[in-house]
Amino acid sequence: MLNFSQTSMIEIIKLLKNKLNTLTAKEFIEFEVLNPDIATSTYSGNMITVDNQEYIYRGYKSWIDLAQTLHCRMLTPTIYSEHTVIIKFEKLNSDDSFHKSITDKEEKYGTNSIFSEIHKNEESAFISHYIKALDNASINKRLRVLNLGVNSGDEFEVIQKYASNFENLELIGIDFCPSAINSAKEKFKEFQNISFYTHDINDLASLNLGEFDLIISIGTLQSSNLEFNPLLMSIVQNQLKKDGAIILGFPNCRWIDGEMIYGAKVKNYPFSEMGLLYKDVIFSKKYLQQKKYRVTITGKDYIFLVGSSIRKG
Repeated sequence: MLNFSQTSMIEIIKLLKNKLNTLTAKEFIEFEVLNPDIATSTYSGNMITVDNQEYIYRGYKSWIDLAQTLHCRMLTPTIYSEHTVIIKFEKLNSDDSFHKSITDKEEKYGTNSIFSEIHKNEESAFISHYIKALDNASINKRLRVLNLGVNSGDEFEVIQKYASNFENLELIGIDFCPSAINSAKEKFKEFQNISFYTHDINDLASLNLGEFDLIISIGTLQSSNLEFNPLLMSIVQNQLKKDGAIILGFPNCRWIDGEMIYGAKVKNYPFSEMGLLYKDVIFSKKYLQQKKYRVTITGKDYIFLVGSSIRKG
């Protein structure tokens, strides 16, 4: 049994990485640490003396963050002694990811894909920041809402439950995936103010939908089959009202074996590299500011950019 009562985090990471390299997916690694409930209002790394024994204090958040960094799942700690607990990490199955799924391009995000098992609204790191983005976009003052890449309608579920003016809203969702749109239609079949279209976002003009008070796109405009910069500019110029608002969600995570793992990843790096993500975020911010939008950027696992028009007249 590994004991990390007085081991530095640098050494812990080294030891765990070496051990995990010998394990296969779904195997466990356990270690003994000071029970974080021993103290409160204490920063990780401080020495605590309990019954003449010195321990390095670390909160549970530190261990949860470490598990995520090592692509592990932290299981429920167990009491080991009067002052210590056993932390248990399960190695994730990196092959169990929709990012690696091989399927029809139109149905990669469909109802039979791994992606359909993901429910972002149940991830606090997503939903809390999305709700804040809706507040920043003044959802209760909007009337026409367009969601690009709506999939099965998760973002509309939040609006339906959260917006005080839901009955007055007209919501339209567009996605390229037929099965996802069919699922969304079934989910919202009782709501006459919500419509869905299976359509290519590159050709919005052909739908002749008019302009919108609020446009939302979460994790869609960065798709490899879309040219982000010209598409964003076209949407703002042609689909967004002069006094409207826009919410863009940039994924800064990956979905692996039931876990939302922090950090965007690109093909040529074996680790998280967020250069392309921030490149798109900064372009969006500068472009919207040039167009007289007030811009806020929030979030963590998803970066939320909200632009609200400050133009008059």
